[in-house]
Amino acid sequence: MFSHIPVMLRECLELLDIKPDGTYIDGTCGGAGHSSEIARRLDGGRLIGIDRDPDAVATATERLSGLPAQVVQGNYDEIRDIARRCDIDGADGILLDLGVSSFQLDTAERGFSYHTDAPLDMRMSKSGMSAADLVNTYSEREITDILYRYGEEKFAPRIARAIAEARTSAPITTTKQLADIVAAAYPAKFRRDKNPSRQTFQAIRIAVNDELSHLDNALDACLETLSPGGRLVIITFHSLEDRMVKRRFAEWADPCTCPPDFPVCVCGKTPKGKIVTRKPVTASSEELEINPRSRSAKVRAFEAKL
Repeated sequence: MFSHIPVMLRECLELLDIKPDGTYIDGTCGGAGHSSEIARRLDGGRLIGIDRDPDAVATATERLSGLPAQVVQGNYDEIRDIARRCDIDGADGILLDLGVSSFQLDTAERGFSYHTDAPLDMRMSKSGMSAADLVNTYSEREITDILYRYGEEKFAPRIARAIAEARTSAPITTTKQLADIVAAAYPAKFRRDKNPSRQTFQAIRIAVNDELSHLDNALDACLETLSPGGRLVIITFHSLEDRMVKRRFAEWADPCTCPPDFPVCVCGKTPKGKIVTRKPVTASSEELEINPRSRSAKVRAFEAKL
């Protein structure tokens, strides 16, 4: 079992606008922090929790015991198929809490954190390609591209070169090895500003778990799974995720592709709903004191057309 403080719980519950007899899906169930609070508000309703991490599935199943909820192992971009298998025609609300979970960060042997020495893993599903596989087999150019694209790391070429050179002596197998390589490659005057490994570890984690592709696929799948008037609430933790969510919500709310000088719309594309949060909701000062990981969180919500 692991401790879990759900990020921006009050705000998410308000945006979901929970109906006691409604059907809800938590696409990133994790430690069931959000899920358990949603389920407790149901009377005649139902919650489905989804997570790709088998450890999270086991924990969430135990924590949701006795509540109107069930947990399914899978990725949230499979939400339509999972809903069908659970005999759900439409959801009144879907929640996605993106990124790495507190449990995954705090469990050293999962290899997500650069603060402790552990096997270089980072796999959310505990299967498939690991971070060690990536840093030891990808070309220097591929690693540079990953660090630029997913970590927005301006020193990507220096870091990728250092990784390529280091692995010629011995494979890079631990988080400390990788963190030390990044730190040595970083210009000294920039090391004071932040931990130099943060963006590199983020980028490699995103690549290993194919997170942005899953999010891209999941967004449309979530909209198609919502019932009319249902709400999709998404918590993001870095700019790449937030930009993707913001852009997709805007496309759904205003899908017209006609040139701006056309007097009337002729493309025939109509809004799929409305944006509930014109600006992202961020954590209150009270939450920041008790849950520092909410510092970078942004919450956006969209309501499907009635």
